[in-house]
Order: sequence, then structure tokens, then C-alpha cells
Amino acid sequence: MERILDEELRILKDKILYMGNLAEMMIDLSIKILLERNRGLIEQIYQHEGEINKLNIEIDNQCLKILALWQPEASDLRFILAIIKINSELERLGDQAINIAQNSLELLKHNMTELIEKFQFREVTELARKMVKDSIDSFINRDIKLAREVLIKDSELDNFKRQIFQRVISITTETPSSINQGLDLILIARNLEKIGDHATNICEDIIFMVEGKDVRHHADEKK
Repeated sequence: MERILDEELRILKDKILYMGNLAEMMIDLSIKILLERNRGLIEQIYQHEGEINKLNIEIDNQCLKILALWQPEASDLRFILAIIKINSELERLGDQAINIAQNSLELLKHNMTELIEKFQFREVTELARKMVKDSIDSFINRDIKLAREVLIKDSELDNFKRQIFQRVISITTETPSSINQGLDLILIARNLEKIGDHATNICEDIIFMVEGKDVRHHADEKK
């Protein structure tokens, strides 16, 4: 009977990993639209979003089925609870990728290449992309050290977002006609920050799954 449960958990893990790969691809594609001005990638992003939404429902249903049939305990229970949470975070990562793509398409209607470079969007997008990749790698390898590194990087991404906000406000104050473009830049910066938040949440779930510690809001430091 335990072998059947182990197989169910393995299938669950494979699905969440595939979903994670799809989320990574969506983010990469949305960033290419922004940085490489490749408008033709939007259809691939929508296609991947459909796959992620389907997996989101499948994984939740499979988790509920396992909980009802097997009533797992200890590490198996923590694994399933983590999967449920990570499943939700990955679906939201896909949503953020869609938002970046759509906001980038609006931005590309204007010649904003210089501003994108000036605002260091390449650095910001690379940081967000790495946080997502590291969160998935941390899950695959149960790597707590890597998960904690992602938590530290979250504040760095927040600082980037604040810097971009300040620069946009400064430019739009001097040039009111650029307000719409500035708003698109702010929305993209916020989307990237949210990607970091979701990667951070995934890593918090991984730490709970492996160590049984709740590190949300620094809860482990208060004990």
C-alpha cells in the first residue's frame, strides 16, 4: 500500500515540476517581449497559460484525493500541503508573466528602448528569473540553503522596484506626455516584484516541507 502512495506522490511531484518549467518559460518569453521587442511570442505565452491553468486544477484535485484516501502523516503530509501552496504560487507566476507581456506590448507602441536600458530592466528581469529558477531547483533537490538564498534576494528586487518608481516619477514630472509609458514601466516593475514574492513564498513552503519550520514573516526567529 505504501508503494502505491509513493507512486502517487511521485506523479504529483512530476506534475508540479512540469508546471514550474512552464512558468519559467512564460517568464522568459515575457521578458523577451520586453527586452528584445519580440511581439510574436505572445501566443506561446497564452498557450502555456492554458496548460498551467489545467495543471493547477489537476494538482489540487489529486492532492485532495490523496488526503482523503491515504490520510498521510508527518513528512508526506507536509509534502502535500507544500504542493498545494506551490501549485497556487506557480499559477500566479504565470499570471504575472501574462501581465508583463501585455504591458510590454503597450510599451512597445512607443520608442522606449533607451528608458528600458536606463532603468536597468535587464538586471531586474535577470534577478527575477533567477529567483524563480532557484526556487524550482530548491524544490527538486530539497535544497534549504538555496531556498534561504532566494529569501534574501527578495529585498534586492524590492529595492530595484523602488528605484524604478522614483525614476519614472522624476521623468514623467519633467515630461508629462510620457505618463502613459511611465505607467507601463511601473506596472512591469511591480509584476517583476510580484514574481519575486511568489518565488519567495515557494521557498518558504520548501523549508516547511523539509524542516517543518514556518519561516513566513520570520516566524522561526520569534520562537
